[in-house]
Amino acid sequence: MAVTPPRPQGPQQNLTLLHTGRGLELGWVVSPGSPPGGRGALTSHGFGVRMFAKMGSATIAFRTSLVALAFSSWGCSGALAADTTQQLTAVPDPSRFGRIGEKLAEWHVVAGGGALIQPEYEGSDKFKVTPVPFVSATLFDTLTIDPTGATLAVFERDAFEISARLGYELGRQEDDSDHLRGMGDIDFGATIGAKAAVELGPVELFAQLDKTIGGSEGLVGRVGLEVTQPVSERLILGASASAVVADENHMQAYFGVSAEQATRSGLKRFDAGAGLKRADFSLSATYSINQNWIVRGEAQLGVLVGDAADSPVVMEKLQPAAMLLVGYKF
Repeated sequence: MAVTPPRPQGPQQNLTLLHTGRGLELGWVVSPGSPPGGRGALTSHGFGVRMFAKMGSATIAFRTSLVALAFSSWGCSGALAADTTQQLTAVPDPSRFGRIGEKLAEWHVVAGGGALIQPEYEGSDKFKVTPVPFVSATLFDTLTIDPTGATLAVFERDAFEISARLGYELGRQEDDSDHLRGMGDIDFGATIGAKAAVELGPVELFAQLDKTIGGSEGLVGRVGLEVTQPVSERLILGASASAVVADENHMQAYFGVSAEQATRSGLKRFDAGAGLKRADFSLSATYSINQNWIVRGEAQLGVLVGDAADSPVVMEKLQPAAMLLVGYKF
């Protein structure tokens, strides 16, 4: 992928709120005749919020996914034509932060935090609140590092993109819930995967596959779509839907009950096979307070299906979750 020069300086540049097929972008828009900017995208397990800091040809993407964060906590592998621009304010000068600020501008860092409410484990009928701190750093429009791992854009042509990703699977602890006592722990594992996505106006269609090394040793795939729509110059609404499939290793680790586990836990023995695991639906709202601050809220409903829904480990098939985040772009 070609790397074009950094953002040119000048009074004709303006920070704008951009709506694209990828979601919300905070971008630098310059007068006609300036070099066109590129576009970068942080892909993640699942889908969720993207906060972009776009400087000239280097597009920096930050994406914290409700599904990704929830799935990371549950030990599962997860994972947005034409721009509509609205002028907000003048370009901030990165030098106002000194040498550190200039280095951050090269990497396009977004930092923030929030809270996530979700089931205690995937299939639980009880909830927990988890703090969500994050720092996302993207180099040009190619490499992004965020709390869910590292993403590398390996191919991009027109509306089509392929990316590779390294991440992790936290696993599951039997003391996460009284219902899991006797089930033993599922160890931490690293994940390696790939994602293909195509943009059709405000709609993104995607398919991704992640392999866990260690932990469940599972293979998880997700297919879905995401739609975003601006309703004002500061507010963008979004909706998404996806389906998750998993191999036997993953399903047995999280939803199966072996003979030994049945003896220790008192749960009925159960063999979970490969297949469709769950469907996820979400609604989101992203509000740009000013040129630096962004607030994001998202609500999701997951529905366990197949062997996942029938597992004695599962107390509730419907898995709601909600997240609120505040981010600052340096």
